[in-house]
Amino acid sequence: GQRDDLRKEAAHLKNLEHAFGSREKALGETEAELARFKDTYRQRLELTANLTAEEAKDQLLGQLSADVKARSAALIRAERTKTREECEREARKIIAQAIQRCAVDEAEQASTSTVALPSENLKSRIIGREGRNVRAFETATGVKVVVDDTPDTVLLSSFDPVKRELAAIVMKRLVKDGGFTPSRIDEVVAEARKDLDRDMTQAGEQALIDIRAGDRHPELAMTVGRLKYRSSYGQNQLQHCLEVAHLSGLMAAEIGLDVPLARRAGLLHDIGKTVSREMEGTHIDLGVALAEKFNEHPVVKEVIAEHHEENERLDPICFLVKAADVISSIRPGGRREDLEGYARRIMKLEEIANSFEGVKDVYAINAGREMRVMVRGDRVSDDDAEILAFDIAARVRSEITFAGEVKVMVVRETRSIRHTGKSSNRRGNQRNNNRGNHRHQRRNSTRGGRNR
Repeated sequence: GQRDDLRKEAAHLKNLEHAFGSREKALGETEAELARFKDTYRQRLELTANLTAEEAKDQLLGQLSADVKARSAALIRAERTKTREECEREARKIIAQAIQRCAVDEAEQASTSTVALPSENLKSRIIGREGRNVRAFETATGVKVVVDDTPDTVLLSSFDPVKRELAAIVMKRLVKDGGFTPSRIDEVVAEARKDLDRDMTQAGEQALIDIRAGDRHPELAMTVGRLKYRSSYGQNQLQHCLEVAHLSGLMAAEIGLDVPLARRAGLLHDIGKTVSREMEGTHIDLGVALAEKFNEHPVVKEVIAEHHEENERLDPICFLVKAADVISSIRPGGRREDLEGYARRIMKLEEIANSFEGVKDVYAINAGREMRVMVRGDRVSDDDAEILAFDIAARVRSEITFAGEVKVMVVRETRSIRHTGKSSNRRGNQRNNNRGNHRHQRRNSTRGGRNR
């Protein structure tokens, strides 16, 4: 019985093996047929598209590559715009915070100084016999003396503030002791010059203390102190440099830069103006030479050399000092402009804007740094307003020299006016109105009664 079972099992396995072989053969035939169909289909596709498989693959990859590049460019532009907006927003925030924390004076400097006299009779002694005293004074100080313009007052005129201050000190001392002789004038000038040097050194020391400067050259304090008697457009240069130093330090602290170095660079950025009257060269060249002499940090030298240049490859502190310099120069009250020059600039701005077609009114505001241009809505479209603003800004930039920038705002107003009234289609509605006239009268009177 056991042998019969084994024979049956062997026969069953043989049948299964035969069945698997048949299926494997059928699958092989099916795969071969599918391969033939695939080749035929590909050949028909190539014939229909006039492309080989490799060419189609290359074309598809090219399309995908172009699509990816276009999407990448769009994403990059969007991110760049977003980043720029965020940077501008943060920059405005940092600058606003720095300005709020930096309190400074307005411009007060002039090209003349006055000395009050206790008596008008002193003028004859100041002039001296045949004018020898006043000539000796002017020779020793380098300042022109005007004695005839104002009663009980002597006017000292010079564009050099240091010489003017020296002359004022000497004149006050001579008025006090009454020693108006050429020899006495020379003595007082020598004494006053020493006192003035001492005063400038103390002013420089105080400025360096204010910015918490560390190691420094022995002559640096004296050089910085000379800025006390320099001015630009009425703005005291020492106060300007201190303001730039503090603004630079505050902004450096906001963005994590070297605060002491930023303050030092801000204080010394105009150091060349202390010697620009005595030596040839621009204040930038002279400032770099002084920085070399005083062995200043390379960033300080770079700030002095580049704070008026447009160069993107600079140390970040250079950009901070440049921004602080502009803020200090163009802030309201920072610098004084003569009234006549200011009026001419305002009139020129308005003249430029009024020369364009379609302009109705022009208002120069914010000390001439902003223009409001009102245009006629029936002559200037919205698209034309954009072009007009660009053209006016270009004309202003080419014809007027100014610090900072002028904002041009074109305002176009469109008004649509309609009046309420009776319907104009009276003929078409007259019959219906007549039919319902009595009914409407009753209804209106009733409503009126209820309202009352």
